[in-house]
This record gives sequence, C-alpha cells and structure tokens, in this order.
Amino acid sequence: MPENQRPVAYIVISVILALLLLGISAYYLYTTRATASTLGNGTPTQEALPEEASLPDIGLPELSLASLDFDAGIPRLIQPRTIIPNRPRTTIVTYTVETGDNLFVIAEKFGLKPETILWGNYEVLRDNPQFLRPKQTLVVLPTDGVYYQWKTNDTISGVADFFKTKAEDILNWPGNQLDLTQVSLDNSAIPADTWVIIPGGKRELKDWVPPAITRNNPAAAAYYGSGYCGAVYEGAIGIGAFVWPTSATYLSGYDYSPSLHPGIDIAGAEGNAIFAADSGVVVFAGWSEFGYGYLIVLDHGNGWQSAYAHLSAVGVTCGQSVGRGTVIGALGNSGNSSGAHLHFELRSEIYGKVNPWDFVSP
Repeated sequence: MPENQRPVAYIVISVILALLLLGISAYYLYTTRATASTLGNGTPTQEALPEEASLPDIGLPELSLASLDFDAGIPRLIQPRTIIPNRPRTTIVTYTVETGDNLFVIAEKFGLKPETILWGNYEVLRDNPQFLRPKQTLVVLPTDGVYYQWKTNDTISGVADFFKTKAEDILNWPGNQLDLTQVSLDNSAIPADTWVIIPGGKRELKDWVPPAITRNNPAAAAYYGSGYCGAVYEGAIGIGAFVWPTSATYLSGYDYSPSLHPGIDIAGAEGNAIFAADSGVVVFAGWSEFGYGYLIVLDHGNGWQSAYAHLSAVGVTCGQSVGRGTVIGALGNSGNSSGAHLHFELRSEIYGKVNPWDFVSP
C-alpha cells in the first residue's frame, strides 16, 4: 500500500474496532440487567453489574395465589375397596335342612316369617311343620308370602283374592319376570305349571296338633288314630293349676306360635318320665296318625285339656283317672320328630289352644 494511504486505512480500522467494542459493551450491559431482574427478590445483585453501571432498584409486585385450603373443601379420598350395596333379594334360593333346624330357625336366617318357609314348600312339607327333616332341600322365597304353581284358567285377580293379597303386587314383583306387554290383571297369559311368587300372600294353616277330645265324646278322636278311646268315662277333675310335665326345663325345637305351633317342645332324653300336668281322665292313649306318634290326651273335667306327644311309651289306658304329677308315659321321638322331645299343649274351652308359658313354668 502506498505510504500516503496508510493513515487513512489505520483510521478506518480503528473506527471499526471501536464500534465493535461499543456493541459488545452494550450487549454485556443489557444481558446483565436482564439476569438481575429475574432473581427471586426482583433486585439486581451488585456482583452482576460493573461498578460504573449501577442501576436503580426495581420493585416487582408479589405474586398472589388463590387460597388452596383443602381442609375447608371436600377432598376426594382414595378408597382401596369398592363396597357393593346390599340390595333386596328378588329371586328364589334353596336351603338344605341341617340337624337341629326348625321353621323358626330357618326363617330367622333369611329374615322371613316361619309360615313363609312352610308356604314355600308344600310339595315337601304338606303344610305340616312336623315333616321337616335334615337334608331336605327347601325353597326360600325372597319375601314373605306364598309360592304357587299356576293352574290353567287362573287369573292374577283370582289368585290374589284367594291368597288375600294385592293383584298388583303379583304382577309387579320383579322376581316373577312377567312380560307386562302380555300379562295384565284380566289376562294373565302365564303358562300352566309356572311357579309364581305371591308377595304378602297367606293361606289357612291346617291344625295337625292333637284334637279337642272330651270325656263326654271320646270316640270323636277315632279319626286321629288308633289311640282313641271309644267309651264315655267319668273320673278325676283337675284344680286348674298345672305342673311342669317333665324333668328337663328348656326347649328343644319349636316354641309356641299361635298359627303355626300352638304348643311347646320341651327337651329331654328318650325315656324321661312324663307327668300329668293336672288331675284328669285319659281320653286318648296310643298312636296318632298325624305326625305326633304316641300321644296322650287328658281331659281335666273343668274345661281344660292337656296333650303329650312324640312319646316313646304310653303308661296309661283309656278312661283311667290320673292325679296331678302322676307319671303317664315316657319322653320319646315317635311320629314326625327330628329328635327326642315332648310336645306339650294346653287347651281351654273358653280360650282354645293357649300359650303354655302363660299357665305353667319349670
């Protein structure tokens, strides 16, 4: 380069370098201030700026968040288990009778009345609770009522009237699974032999227990079995106060139920002595055809009778007068019985069959 052009070149280069240095300084100053403004308290640190470039303090507004007070709200808790609600049963289930069961025990297991167990199993029990046996398979209804096998020409209204319940309850019971587009109160359209639940239904219970047999007409008991007494007798008269009829003092089986079991089943070992509850005359002594096995009936001559069933032995004869507390037989397990016990009843001409607990205690 000619010597006269060198100073000009040096000047141009110096200007370019100065501009470049000024740009770098400006960039450095900008980035330092930006970094300082992002610190937690919004105030630049002294170490981040050159001494000659001190900046005024900049106050930033504090961040304000809405209150997140979960204690005052409704938090969603974690449930490790899913609980399925216990909905009412609408369908039939079955139950196998166990040793020691009776209608009251079975009914309590399912929250039903004992009559419902009886009315749901006519084919097995024939409306007689004494026919209950271990290992039998019973139908258990989902609600109190009757289990009925539909007959040709039956109508829902007619069946409801017979079982003393509401036709709408039969029609709308979900367990019956009736097609309401086909079935109505006037047109049942239910095939014959279909089993239908009758909610709230009831029917008359047969009285299978020992009959009323007076000393004035003991031959009336001929229908009940070979133990009937066929002649008219006179004899001892009771005082109307009764003693406990056997040595054991607790129940084994059925308690008193006015519609289902109008007597009490007293526990005991087979062969235990049976005592006359009051003085009277024997008007039935022997076998009963209706489930009570060996049976003794005493007429006390004052409007009262007492009955002693399921005996293993009969120790008196027809027409015999017996005193209060006299041994008349032995406890047993005869007839329709699932274990040794005494079925004991009291009957009044005025009140009918009464609760023995109201008149006698151990």
